[in-house]
Amino acid sequence: MKEKKRFLSISVFYAIAILFRYLAVKNNLFHFTDNQLIQILLRGIGPALGAFASAMVFNIPLKLSLKGNYQNILLPLLIFWIFPIVLIGTVTYIQEAEFPFLLLFTVLVYGLLEEIGWRGFLQEQLKDLPKLQSITIIAVLWFIWHLNFEFTGSNMIFLGVLFLGTWGIGKVYSSTYSLLAVAGFHSLNNFFRNGLHEKELILITILLAIWIGFMIWYKRNYKAAV
Repeated sequence: MKEKKRFLSISVFYAIAILFRYLAVKNNLFHFTDNQLIQILLRGIGPALGAFASAMVFNIPLKLSLKGNYQNILLPLLIFWIFPIVLIGTVTYIQEAEFPFLLLFTVLVYGLLEEIGWRGFLQEQLKDLPKLQSITIIAVLWFIWHLNFEFTGSNMIFLGVLFLGTWGIGKVYSSTYSLLAVAGFHSLNNFFRNGLHEKELILITILLAIWIGFMIWYKRNYKAAV
């Protein structure tokens, strides 16, 4: 009975996630606005809606938290949201005389909407499965959700990236349970919409080093304090 409920709840979650993704990227139904930022959010809203709908239908408690294991919300907000906005925004302003605050914030919210579904709901539903099996299921469903089925080398690389991302972001989630943290990691690639070049790779490296270092520092000091 438990397995049946899990299968049905995941099916409902995924059907809604796929439906809204299709409406956002393959259909004109959501093209009611020319606002690029709203269009970005609509492309990522499906997993969150699917998670909330499935939780309601099957009476599943969602353990969603912005701060997670951190003592207050300010720490993850500063480290995983404000810091990348300031860093990337400042570099962009120096090079292009433009500070894309709204775009960067929107990308983080987009990542948050996805992570409510992939980590907050789906990873929790699959947490009692063997780790490799859980990672594989999430990565494949995440890949299919993007609705890009061309059998090309770049798509196979993208699938590999999603496997690594599922493992890495999953580790961040299981360590922090902070949606702000996982949304930050999720958004790393989406920050750079014009591709990854030397500047972008340097910024990603800086962010990863600071974020991972902060998580290790906080975990050690928190355990020491306890």
